[in-house]
Amino acid sequence: MGKRIVFTGGSGKAGRHVVPYLIAKGHTVLNVDRTALDVPGVHTLLTDVTDSGQVFNALSCHFGYDGYEDAGGPKPVDAVVHFAAVPRILMHPDNKTFAENTVSTYNVIEAAAKLGIRKVIIASSETTYGVCFAEGDKDYHEFPLTEDYDTDPMDSYGLSKVVNEKTARAFAMRYGIDVYALRIGNVIAPEDYANFPGYLADPPARKRNAWSYIDARDLGQIVDLCVKKDGLGFQVFNAVNDTITATIPTREFLAKWAPNTPITGDQDGFAAPLSNAKIRDVLGFREEHDWRKYVKV
Repeated sequence: MGKRIVFTGGSGKAGRHVVPYLIAKGHTVLNVDRTALDVPGVHTLLTDVTDSGQVFNALSCHFGYDGYEDAGGPKPVDAVVHFAAVPRILMHPDNKTFAENTVSTYNVIEAAAKLGIRKVIIASSETTYGVCFAEGDKDYHEFPLTEDYDTDPMDSYGLSKVVNEKTARAFAMRYGIDVYALRIGNVIAPEDYANFPGYLADPPARKRNAWSYIDARDLGQIVDLCVKKDGLGFQVFNAVNDTITATIPTREFLAKWAPNTPITGDQDGFAAPLSNAKIRDVLGFREEHDWRKYVKV
């Protein structure tokens, strides 16, 4: 049976693909954003998620006008997916990026917990691994990058995501709810595959993304799997596709382009340096959109 899901940030790049995926799976979604989302059957509640009062209201209101047909007030929410954020550095001053991302996440998880919503999924980021927005050419500690990695970003955006993971853990422990943090890789929409020939021709350009990515539609599958999987408490999951964005096997590629980083785990074949083993093993993720389907190599 489909779930009732409040989705913050559904109008963003990832949300525009994830929300339709959830609808196709039979869920009912309310989009909470500062701009409307043009998806049939999805109402957008224009909301500033840095305002705690607005967040509490948004998580406890009707999903659309049809909600007023039945007496008794808004129906319960089954899950909250929190993607709303300043999406990168250099859009706002650093202090605003950090403040908006941390305060909004606190507000959303707090409201969900206190309203009795038992499942929250938040967007963390590959930037927590410290290289994406690093000053200078920084090496990763080891490959593959797993959820146990010692995250060490130096930028305001990546730091905000590390704080958000700690916030998620705190509320999960305090209220005994499920809060899953997705360390989302470089989001690739279908039109972005036109850029891949350039990526393949310039390997250093993809170091900051660990030569990994997540197809926006496969991200929809991951979110759906998180909604359906109960009882895990606080969890961090890398949300990426299976394989490296390279035409030679991973170990050979890394020996050439990341020679200072030790390989301490499975990097056989074309395995992505940013590992998705946990979502495959724990959630049953099976990618549907390998980049090789859309790019000639």
